[in-house]
Amino acid sequence: MKQLSKTQVTVRLRKAEDRNEWYVYLESYPIFVPGKDEPQRGREYLNRIVQTVEWDKKRAGRTNLKSGAKTFKPRRDDNGIILCKSERDRETMLYADGIRKLRQKECDNVDLYSEGDAVKAQLQEKQKEKFIDYCNRLLKKRHGSANSSDSIRTNWRCLTEFIVEFAGEDLRFSQIDLSFADDFKLYLLSAPYRGKKKGTLSNNTAATYFSIFKAIISQAFIDGYFMVDLSAKIKGIGEQESFREHLSLEELNLLVNTPCENDELKRASLFSALTGLRHCDIKRLKWKELDVQSNRIKIQFRQKKTKGS
Repeated sequence: MKQLSKTQVTVRLRKAEDRNEWYVYLESYPIFVPGKDEPQRGREYLNRIVQTVEWDKKRAGRTNLKSGAKTFKPRRDDNGIILCKSERDRETMLYADGIRKLRQKECDNVDLYSEGDAVKAQLQEKQKEKFIDYCNRLLKKRHGSANSSDSIRTNWRCLTEFIVEFAGEDLRFSQIDLSFADDFKLYLLSAPYRGKKKGTLSNNTAATYFSIFKAIISQAFIDGYFMVDLSAKIKGIGEQESFREHLSLEELNLLVNTPCENDELKRASLFSALTGLRHCDIKRLKWKELDVQSNRIKIQFRQKKTKGS
């Protein structure tokens, strides 16, 4: 059986420092606050004051450490309502008790929630959040370090820009479903390139952006923004085999014999062409990643872009 917190809501008074009057507030205890291990006390001031409280001389309250003056607890009737002499103050205390009853009922209802209700309530709050804000946080978390590839960060940023163009900056998690994903996929397949490049996105570029979108949706499910893993039901964009230009052996030999004013640039270019290494990987290459113990020199390192060995 689920243990109830048994939160009690009580009408309390706090003395004004320089006036003979008391502020009326509600105290709730115990309440549990996220991030706090111990139960807390909650206070809700009602924007009401009283001046004619009847004090119980038999029940001592707190003693002022500076002046030594003793205080007493207020008298209450059989229903727990604080007693006052003036009609206005009595109405104030009846009002305060009415609010107390409402807050007590709210606390009791919270205690009676099943775990499923609590999960649903949390999900509803999370689905109010902006999707773009989550994308930016996830980008920073996954690829914010210097070891991450610039091209990956660029692709993520481009994706978020396309999402904003398609659905606006105010897009909420509650608006994202399978229908939204299909519509966004069709949009990417006909979206224009950003910047100076003309024409629409290539099929493979759209596939790259959409795969990032699916990865974000998958992580959002893990983080509790969806009840089901939508990414498992979303069909991606199939990549098409692309033709990559390359130099033949005759063209490489011609390049070797072509004069170049910058000898370092020439050697680096030929090294890249003969090894297939990216420029960013050549810049990061260390001597310790070269295996020269055999007749053939081997390069053993981890690629910056794909993280593959």
